[in-house]
Amino acid sequence: MPVLNRIAEFSDDMTAWRRHLHRHPELGFDCYQTAAFVADRLRAFGVDEIHDAIGQSGLVAIIEGQGPGPTIGLRADMDALPMNEATGLDHASTVPGRMHACGHDGHTAMLLGAARYLAETRNFAGRVALIFQPAEENGGGGEAMVRDGLMDRFAIERVFAMHNSPGLPVGRMNTAPGPIMAAVDTFEIHVQGRGGHAAMPHLTADPVVAAVAVVNAIQTISSRNHYALEDLALSVTQIHAGSADNIVPDTAYACGTVRTFEPHVRDMVRRRMTQICEGQGAAYDVAIRLDYTEGYPATVNDPGQTAFAVTVASEIVGRANVQGDAGREMGAEDFSYMLNARPGCYLFIGQGDTASVHHPAYDFNDEIAPIGASFLARLVERAQPVGR
Repeated sequence: MPVLNRIAEFSDDMTAWRRHLHRHPELGFDCYQTAAFVADRLRAFGVDEIHDAIGQSGLVAIIEGQGPGPTIGLRADMDALPMNEATGLDHASTVPGRMHACGHDGHTAMLLGAARYLAETRNFAGRVALIFQPAEENGGGGEAMVRDGLMDRFAIERVFAMHNSPGLPVGRMNTAPGPIMAAVDTFEIHVQGRGGHAAMPHLTADPVVAAVAVVNAIQTISSRNHYALEDLALSVTQIHAGSADNIVPDTAYACGTVRTFEPHVRDMVRRRMTQICEGQGAAYDVAIRLDYTEGYPATVNDPGQTAFAVTVASEIVGRANVQGDAGREMGAEDFSYMLNARPGCYLFIGQGDTASVHHPAYDFNDEIAPIGASFLARLVERAQPVGR
């Protein structure tokens, strides 16, 4: 596969950058040390501008090409996950309860690799905006950066990002036009009953029975209120109630997630959950409060930009190794906010046969960093060729 020669030459540097970041993970919007490390590397590369504190700890670097032209945006996420690492590697996390278990350290290293190459060669017109984003895992750093004027401030016309994909062979890249990842919502169900002695349940208003009824009822939303050919995932992930075998508790709690692609499906789920909670509250003589929070919207690729990305990816890994109609999945991604603001494309790059993301044994595969960096660099060169 034609990894760019110059990028191949400093692949060991990318590995070193990535492993430094892996040892020092940061969470959410608190990515200030990561951003400082990135900024130090970018200054050494000779980028033209560095802008920090965008979306709190986000950073944007500008590299000027040869002559006038548009600005293309390339984004990498920087944040880690709140979990303990179990890899036992020499570069494992040094911070208890924090781990780069999704490969954002690798995404950042790949964009740094592309930045180094582009700052040296500048074989493109216009500008490239390198976007280093916090809080993808939780908090919506993409939305925060867009709200801070990311697109207008830097005149970004189109934007691209990628994510590593465990199970997809090294040297493969996948994407799809249109929706590629789902919108994600969360819900909490709070049941207020009237507790008492479990030997005298007639004197209580049992919140446990009501909570179970609600959980069972909302499962029918997918099977009886929803058109089967429109994707929907509704999962209850927690139920909590009670403290002893002989006590009917006062309260019960349940929560979970909803994944959709279509706005009307999202609205239907929220409406039916509200109706079910109201009805079961009346049926069981308890008070039920539904807290429903809409999260990231669906990630929707622009068809034209997706076709362009497939063409560029084919240059790097070969057309046979690029699937441009890979379909969509129910995971969520806050790059969706950037794609809502500008046309672009989100892709997956093969990580090989490794532990899954969000698993304590996961580690980014450094072998794929030169492939990803080459793809990002070539995107810029092909999108904005000199003299055209």
